[in-house]
Order: sequence, then C-alpha cells, then structure tokens
Amino acid sequence: MTTAPAADQRRLLDVQALDTRLDQIAHKKRTLPELARLTELASQVTDLHTALVTSQTAVSDLQRELRKAEADVEQVRVRAARDQARLDSGTGSPKDLQALQSELGTLGRRQAELEEVELDVMERLEAHEKALAEVTTAHESLAEKRAGVEAERDAAYAALDAEAETVRAERAAAAEGLDAALVTLYERLRAQLGGKGAGALRGRRCESCRLELNPLDVEAIVKSPEDQVARCEECGRILVRLPEPAKG
Repeated sequence: MTTAPAADQRRLLDVQALDTRLDQIAHKKRTLPELARLTELASQVTDLHTALVTSQTAVSDLQRELRKAEADVEQVRVRAARDQARLDSGTGSPKDLQALQSELGTLGRRQAELEEVELDVMERLEAHEKALAEVTTAHESLAEKRAGVEAERDAAYAALDAEAETVRAERAAAAEGLDAALVTLYERLRAQLGGKGAGALRGRRCESCRLELNPLDVEAIVKSPEDQVARCEECGRILVRLPEPAKG
C-alpha cells in the first residue's frame, strides 16, 4: 500500500493543475487557427504556382514563335526589297525583269500570309502575357498573405512558449520536495491515463473522472490513515482527500 504525507498529496493537486495547464498550452499550440489557415494557403500557393509555371511556359513558347514569325516576314521583306531594287534598276533582260515582277507578286502574297501569322501570334501572346501578369500578381499577393499569417503564428508561438516557461517554473516549485514514490506513481498514471494522474475527492465524486463513487469505497477512503494514497475505483487515478471545511 503506497503512503505519502497528506500535505504532499494535496500539493500534488497543484502539480496536476499546472500539468493540465501545460497540456492545454501544448494543445493550443498544435491547433492554432493560423496553422489551418497556412495549410489552406499552402494548397492555394501550390495551385497558383502550377498556373504560374503553365502561363510562363505558354508565354515563352509564344515569344519564341513570334521571333520565328518575325524572322520569316523579315526574310521575305529583304528578298522583296532586293528584287524591287533590281527591277527598278532595269538591269537584265525583259525575261529576267518579267520573272522578277512575277516573283515580287508571289513574295507580296507570301508576306501578307506571314504577317497574318505574325499578327495571330502577337494577339495570342498579348492575351497570355495579360493572364501571366494576373497570375503573377495573385501569386505575390498570396505569398504576402502567407508571410503575414506566418508572422501571426510565430507571435502566437512566442506568447505560448513564454507562458509555458512560466508554468513550468511554477510546476517545478510546486513539485519540489514531494514524496518521490508519490511523484513516480503520479507520473506513471498521468502517462497512462491521458495526462491526468490525480484528482480531488469531493463528496462522493472523483474530480478526475467526474463519476460518483460507491459510498462504501468513499467511507473506506475517509476512514483510512491520512497518509495512505487512495486510488479511484472507477478511473484508477490518485484520489486526494481534502481537509474537512472548518465548522463555524
């Protein structure tokens, strides 16, 4: 049968209260609303990044296509200008000049076709560049939002860490000098039973599991030696008897 000074058992309730507070702080740190928001933003950033890369690739491809279209048009223009210069000079036989005239007509039609292609590419490029600008702006805005939420999360972390440090110091002071066997039993039960290892007996109710105990069990606990460590028959935790209130 485990025994420990009654005063130590009652002080154990202070330790339990501080341990519960530490657990609450840890839970709050794990469930900060900023964490859920960051998860949501991360998903949005991933989607936008994919759209950004797709848009950048489309613009790059169209820019390359436009350079080729421009080069094709320029090539025809250069050839047409050369032929026009030869025709204007009148150099060559009538047959040669006629051939040049015919080629200039062909080059004119080819140039018109190529300029249509160039115009189409320019229009598509303009549309994609506009879309890219919009996606880039949205991506930057989302990155700013995420940075803001990260700053809020870090501030919340810092506040909770500071609070936890204060509570741990209070906990160390509350546990100092307690019966070693009592503390060992408490820590073992706390690890096994979801963070609670001890609770007060209030009337017939166990404060830990909030269940009413068998009157005979309660009577046996009340009549047992004050230094005897009682356990709740329902939840198995240490059951601490409190001093009877003074009667006026």
